[in-house]
Amino acid sequence: MARKADPRATTRASKPRVHVMFTGGTISMKIDPETAAAVPALSGRDIVAQVPGLRRAARLTIEDYAQLPGPHVTPRWMWSLKQRIEAHLADPKIDGIVVTHGTDTIEETAFLVDLTTHTSKPVVFCGAMRTLGEPGSDGPSNLRIAVQTAANPHARGHGVLIAVGEQILAAGEAVKTHTQNLGAFRSEIGPVAILDRSGVRFVRSAVRRRLVRTGSIDPRVDLHVMATGSDGVLIRASLQRGARGLVIEGTGAGNVPPLAVGAIEDALKAGVPVVITSRCGSGSVAPLYGYPGGGAQLQKLGCIMGSDLVGQKARILLMVALAAGLSDLTLKSLFEAS
Repeated sequence: MARKADPRATTRASKPRVHVMFTGGTISMKIDPETAAAVPALSGRDIVAQVPGLRRAARLTIEDYAQLPGPHVTPRWMWSLKQRIEAHLADPKIDGIVVTHGTDTIEETAFLVDLTTHTSKPVVFCGAMRTLGEPGSDGPSNLRIAVQTAANPHARGHGVLIAVGEQILAAGEAVKTHTQNLGAFRSEIGPVAILDRSGVRFVRSAVRRRLVRTGSIDPRVDLHVMATGSDGVLIRASLQRGARGLVIEGTGAGNVPPLAVGAIEDALKAGVPVVITSRCGSGSVAPLYGYPGGGAQLQKLGCIMGSDLVGQKARILLMVALAAGLSDLTLKSLFEAS
């Protein structure tokens, strides 16, 4: 008599396969009893064990890629991680990728991967604001949502996503805006998918995705924040140490103190692109003011208006664009096109 097929085997085989890469961050930390401070302590399997039912949504494979706190991440490390992600995406057996990451810099790494990775497969970053064991620990919930999102067939083609605080945000739009709150991340436009009892439901696509083809990243881009009385000393120091690009977080809609204008002119004359963003964190920069240091003057000098990008993301985009060797016109349109 022929043996009947095990229906559980069929169910397992039909589940999407999601590869989970653990890279560190608060989601992998515990409170050290001696110092009362959070430190890296948990492996990927330790974390997965804290999330009941995680394997219901997908067949999981687990990789302990790193155990870095968010501030320890560097542009070159981010690039190496992106290459590893692409290697997994090339595997036809893998349907989606989840990457755990420190929330301090998750928006930068996710944005880099979104800019330079050409795939329809979902890549979902997640992290945590509180360690395992702390009241209201959010790591297990964020990981579960990230896996559910990566396993969702509707996630294909949406670019890189970030699952935090029960939100699914586009990597190009997500910004960390609070130091400790569980709802630390926001997008001015709102989430691309929402979570309810029926699961993950996509409600829109990312408003704008930038894609840059490059085989490397150029980390020689400095970021400067303007404040009352800021001058050009630090900008000139960047030029002296060999910066190939500058991002200036101006005040308001993209303005700088008059004392900084001369150094910005020096950079432009030296062929160093200067991107103007705002320290406000919300809204777009615009050439509204014609006084010395105003956005209209900066644009006339040759500065690039950074649209609604926050400074840290404009820096990543400029690193990628410089490595790609884009022309001045293409570079300008990459930042300024709506």
